[in-house]
Amino acid sequence: MYITTVPNHGSRPTVLLRESYREDGKVKNRTLANLTHWPAERVEALARALRGEFDNLVLGEPVCGPSFGALFAAKQVADQLGLSRVLGASRRGKLALFLVLARLLCQGSRLSAVRWASQQAVGEVLGLEPFTEDDLYRTLDELAARQARIERALYRDYLRRHGGRPPVLVLYDVTSAYLEGRCHELGAYGYSRDGKRGKLQIVVGLLTDPAGEPLAIRVFAGNQADPTTVGEQVRILKEQFGVEETVFVGDRGMVKLAGKEALSAAGLRYITALTAPQVRRLLAQGTLQLGLFDEAVAEVQADGRRYVLRRNPLVAEGERRRAADKLAKLEARVEARNRFVENSERARPEVGLRRIREWIERYGIGNWVQVRLVGRRLVLEVDAAAREEALALAGCYVLETDVAAELLDATAVDRCYRGLAVVERAFRRMKTTGLEIRPVYLRRADRTQAHALVCMLALKLQMVLEQRLRAVFGTTAADEHTVTLEDALTALGRLCLEYYQVNGRIELTRLPQPDAQQQKILEALGVRLPTFPPSRLKKPTQKSPRSRRRSQPRSTR
Repeated sequence: MYITTVPNHGSRPTVLLRESYREDGKVKNRTLANLTHWPAERVEALARALRGEFDNLVLGEPVCGPSFGALFAAKQVADQLGLSRVLGASRRGKLALFLVLARLLCQGSRLSAVRWASQQAVGEVLGLEPFTEDDLYRTLDELAARQARIERALYRDYLRRHGGRPPVLVLYDVTSAYLEGRCHELGAYGYSRDGKRGKLQIVVGLLTDPAGEPLAIRVFAGNQADPTTVGEQVRILKEQFGVEETVFVGDRGMVKLAGKEALSAAGLRYITALTAPQVRRLLAQGTLQLGLFDEAVAEVQADGRRYVLRRNPLVAEGERRRAADKLAKLEARVEARNRFVENSERARPEVGLRRIREWIERYGIGNWVQVRLVGRRLVLEVDAAAREEALALAGCYVLETDVAAELLDATAVDRCYRGLAVVERAFRRMKTTGLEIRPVYLRRADRTQAHALVCMLALKLQMVLEQRLRAVFGTTAADEHTVTLEDALTALGRLCLEYYQVNGRIELTRLPQPDAQQQKILEALGVRLPTFPPSRLKKPTQKSPRSRRRSQPRSTR
C-alpha cells in the first residue's frame, strides 16, 4: 500500500490510499480510501508507517472511544434491505435512518436518542455531525410528508424480491396504544386493547404480507371503529401500490358492509370472521346449524357467500374452564359478603348487592347468573340451561369470504385467516419487545404517524436480523448456544473504537479485532467490519442535548 496525491485544478489535491496487485501478469492499482479530509500530520504518519519508518514514533496509551459494533452491524443490514437508499443520502435522510436504528437499539424519546448518540460512533457509521432533538423532530415532519413515497419504494423492492408478483394475501389488523398525556391531537377514549381504562389512546393499523413483512402502517383517532379503517387500506393497495388483485384478510368483524363494498368496488376479495351476534343471527335464521361445528372444517354457501365453520376443542375447553373459574370466584365473593353482613349490624346489604352485580356485569356472565337479596343475605342463582346456551359457541368461529371455491377451498380459507397471527406477533414486537411504539412522547398527529412509520421500518430490520441469527444459532431456548437479537446487540455493543495519540499531537483511530462470539454474530448477520475506520470524519464531539434547548413550545412536539 502507498499514498498518492492527485492534483485538482483550483481546489485542494486529492489524497488517496492505494495498493498495487498483479492480475494476469500485469501490475494494477486500486484505491482503498480517500484521505483528503485527514489532517496533514495524520497522512504523513500513515505514509511513514507504510514505508516502515517507525523511528521516533511515540504511540500513546489507547483511549476508549464510542460504541461501534452494534450500530455498524444494524446499519449494514439496513443498507442491504434498501432502507438507507429509500430514506436518502441527505442529512435529513441519515437522521431518519438514525431514528430507525435508535428505535431498534435503544428506544425512548427523541431527547433520549440524542443522549444515546453521544456514546455511539454515529459520525463514523452514519456520517452525521452532532445534532439535537429539534433536528429529529424536523426529521419526523419530513418523514410524515414522505411516508407514501417511502412505502411505495419499499413495495417496489418487495416486488423485485418476489419476482414481480404482488402478495396473494394481505393481512390487516389494528391495535391501540394508550397515551399518558391529555393533549394529543388523535387521543380519544375507545376500546382499549391494552386494558387501560380511563386513558386516551390512538388506533394503529398495520398491513402485512402473508409472512408478516410490514407493507404500510397508519394511525387513527383513538375512538375510530375498526371497520372504518378498512377504506384507507383499500386506497393504499389500489392507489399507492397499484395492486389489481389480492385477498384482503381482516380480523373478526373488521370487514363489514362498507368495507365489503369498498373491496368489491376495487376488485379485491376478502376473508373475515363473523362476530358472535352475527353467528347467532345466522343460527336463528337456519343458515347455520350447531351440528356443523366440528374440529374438521365445514362449509356452507348461502346468498352468494361462503361460510367456513370450525370448532377448536382446546379453545372450547379453555372457555369452559374460565366460566367455571368466574363462578367459583363469584361464589367466594358472595359468601365473604354474607359473612361480613352477619358480623356487622351496621353493614348495608344493598351495597354488597350492587357491587356483586357490577362484578357480574364486568365479567360478562349476567345472562346465566343472577343474585338477589333475601333478608340480609345474598342468594346466588345459576341457570344451567342458559349457561349451556352461552357456551354452545365456545371455541366456534365462522369465516366469511367471497373468494371462489376453485381458488381457495374451505381448509385454505381457514389457514389464510389464522395467518393473522403474524400481524398480532408484529404488534407485540412493536408494543412490548424491543421497539416500544409506546410511550409515544408526541402530541401532533403528523409526527405520531411518522413515529409509527419509524417503528414499522425498525420492525422490518428486526425481523431480518432475527431471521439471520436463527439460521445460524437455532431457535431452541434451552440450547446454550442460542443467541437472541438482544444478546447479539449487547455483544456487538462491546466493540468500541480506540483513539491513539502519536507523538503527542497526531490522533489515530483503531477498531479492535472482534472476539470469537462477536465474529460469529457478524458472520451470521452477513456483516464485515471495515479494515480501518472511515477516514473523512474526525472523532465525534457530540454536544450536550441540554446545551441547545428547543426553541418552540413543548405543546408542538
